[in-house]
Amino acid sequence: MYVADSRTVPDRTPDHPDTAGRRPLPGRRAAAVPGAVLALGTVSLVTDVSSEMVTAVLPLYLVAELGLSPLGFGLLDGVYNGVSALVRLVGGRLSDRGGGPKAVALAGYGLSALCKPLLLVAHGMPLIGAVLAADRTGKGLRTAPRDAMISLACEPGARGRAFGVHRAMDTAGALLGPLVAFAILRVAAGGYDAVFTVSGCVAALGVLVLLLFVPGRAAASPAPAPGEGGPPLRAVLRSPAVRRLTGCAVLLGLTTVSDSFLYLTLQRRLDLSEAWFPLLPLGTASAFLLLAVPLGMLADRVGRRRLFLCGHLALLAAYGLLVAPLGESATLCCLVLALHGGFYAATDGVLAAATADAVPSAVRGTGLAVVQTGQAAARFVCSIAFGTAWTVWGDRTALGAAAAGLLVSTAAGALLLRPVPAENPHRSPSVEP
Repeated sequence: MYVADSRTVPDRTPDHPDTAGRRPLPGRRAAAVPGAVLALGTVSLVTDVSSEMVTAVLPLYLVAELGLSPLGFGLLDGVYNGVSALVRLVGGRLSDRGGGPKAVALAGYGLSALCKPLLLVAHGMPLIGAVLAADRTGKGLRTAPRDAMISLACEPGARGRAFGVHRAMDTAGALLGPLVAFAILRVAAGGYDAVFTVSGCVAALGVLVLLLFVPGRAAASPAPAPGEGGPPLRAVLRSPAVRRLTGCAVLLGLTTVSDSFLYLTLQRRLDLSEAWFPLLPLGTASAFLLLAVPLGMLADRVGRRRLFLCGHLALLAAYGLLVAPLGESATLCCLVLALHGGFYAATDGVLAAATADAVPSAVRGTGLAVVQTGQAAARFVCSIAFGTAWTVWGDRTALGAAAAGLLVSTAAGALLLRPVPAENPHRSPSVEP
């Protein structure tokens, strides 16, 4: 367990000419990952064990156990992945103007922990939808403040690495969660209820780690710099870089099929039994874990926006493999899951690091929330649309349409994120975020 260092690194945004676009000096040793990042990574690791236990069994629990149609599941999956979009701005603004990022993150983690045991008593679609909405509300509250704490704890030139380390620790939890769920389903009577019970206990442990090992001083936002005052949301929306990042995230989110649908499609292609289904997320998590830090460091060198777009090309390749008539094989399964994990390693933390580069420290939480809200809302729409298309056309045709849309969206995103020299005359074009 790591105790976070209470000293924050002074934030230098890209608008400061003394640091913008600067590479580390030759032979200079890179700074160690700050203790605050490691402590927050531990919180995310523990919490993701809990969350992924539920996520791993939820599709089959809803479709096979409760008999929901693909359209019904699409609505619930949209709730699970999209309701957080409604509260991320609230979480971001509270972290900038309220009690600080740690307090807001603690409230979000606590709410999600309380929701896990409620799945034991929620059996109808309305009740399950309400519980999932509350759980995602907690996620929405905590995401932007947590990422703000990470970005404020490290130097701008190392943000890709810091987010990569955090996402790797987070993904270690995602790797363990399905394994625990698989073991419980194999040995416990009434396996789904046992999974939900253990998940609630693990989530409570994550809240305790955050409370004890992430000091409030390390999470405090610095005082606004001259010219950074005013309403946070208005200040953020005035930034062309934030608007372009948000537009790109929305475009790509509209054609990013949720993990649950991808796993259901793969399960049908391979005709896997229900007992083996919870192991599918392990392939994604393994690739994510292996690639998160290397790709985060690569993003610091070659450009975070470029790597973000390349990650979506990996997802497009995964869609293509599932749509192509290649037959059933273990190789197909491994390739799809590896590409899926590579997609997350190249996009999740990288987008947060790119956003942090474009937003002053005084409104960092709000800026991260704006981009994340656009992406989450777009994925909510995609879940509903994909569930409808699956019901009407079938899974393979629906996925083919999503692949075509993703190709167009990636091309449009490349135009939105093309370098604009006038936006920051101090940054070298070779190291744009």
